[in-house]
Amino acid sequence: MNTRHLPRSRRLLGAALLALALYAPLAPADVVLIANSRSSVDKLSQEQAVNIFMGRYRKLPDGSAARPLDLDANSPGRRLFYRALIDKTLEEVNAYWMRLIFAGRTPPPLMTTGEEEMLAMVASDPQVIGYLERSQLTRLERNPLARNIKIVLSLPE
Repeated sequence: MNTRHLPRSRRLLGAALLALALYAPLAPADVVLIANSRSSVDKLSQEQAVNIFMGRYRKLPDGSAARPLDLDANSPGRRLFYRALIDKTLEEVNAYWMRLIFAGRTPPPLMTTGEEEMLAMVASDPQVIGYLERSQLTRLERNPLARNIKIVLSLPE
């Protein structure tokens, strides 16, 4: 097809749409922290989330226990989460946890098998705090369990 015969505006529109289609997979992914809708916490600061997920303390702002969950070790969502939360690679996070485990200080967050299990565990326990990519949460909104969760922190990539 010869594009010289198309009006200039249609060629520009086509080029813009092609650029958007190529850029979309590279767009930053927001990661959201989720809690049970019955949880006492409505909002967490990034500092509070760091403290909970990095084992510094395992309490919600009201003093009740916090049980953080991690996606499985090979999950792209887990990689995005720790990059957005503390600007560290999974290798750095794993080395941090190995030091804490070896010192007998605190266990790492419980690991789930994926987004569906993360959603189910958060939806069933007010003490559990988890995370998902916003796009995954949108995909899971049709799941009835999604009614039992709330977003308590949004971390842009």
